Amino acid sequence: MTSRPGFIEGRRPTKDELRTFHGLTVDDLLPKKTNLLFVGINPGLWTAAVNAHFARPGNRFWPAMYRAGITSAEVDASCGLPDNVRSELERKGIGISNICPIATARADELSKQQLLDGGELLRTLVRKKKPNVVAVLGVTAYRQAFGNAKVSIGPSEEPFEGSELWILPNPSGLNAHETVDSLADWYGKAAKAAGVAPSR
Repeated sequence: MTSRPGFIEGRRPTKDELRTFHGLTVDDLLPKKTNLLFVGINPGLWTAAVNAHFARPGNRFWPAMYRAGITSAEVDASCGLPDNVRSELERKGIGISNICPIATARADELSKQQLLDGGELLRTLVRKKKPNVVAVLGVTAYRQAFGNAKVSIGPSEEPFEGSELWILPNPSGLNAHETVDSLADWYGKAAKAAGVAPSR
């Protein structure tokens, strides 16, 4: 974990502490060679507090990653991303970023302009890292950030800054349309398209 003032290391943040992370940013997880880049909407307060993506208990990203065979073990990021998980993602070329880097309690707190600005930052990042696949986790946020109302869940016919684009369901517990199994199915398909070998 990057040492940064204010981040909470090695324990779960309290409710009072979480409020203090509103508006802060979270470090991207970017391996030297990126095969697959997962892109969330924006960091939650818990993620900002421990500087680990999808850290809030109840978020289904890490359970889906394990169910899909992308990670070799179940991941608990609630106190920060364990070093062995970070190393495995680095080795496989799996990165994690966000459309908008600004932490909020809920994604719907973001303004349209923040999503548009974040979309431009993401374009720059993808041009630099050149991942095989960009997997954006949230169809509504993608539509807002990039002005494409026709995009739907699944692989896109249009590339994204030279990378293959997949629009996938958001793993938040607020997304009642999806289960860990359905998320795992989509994430596994994107990983296969990116050339990421299953862990088991």
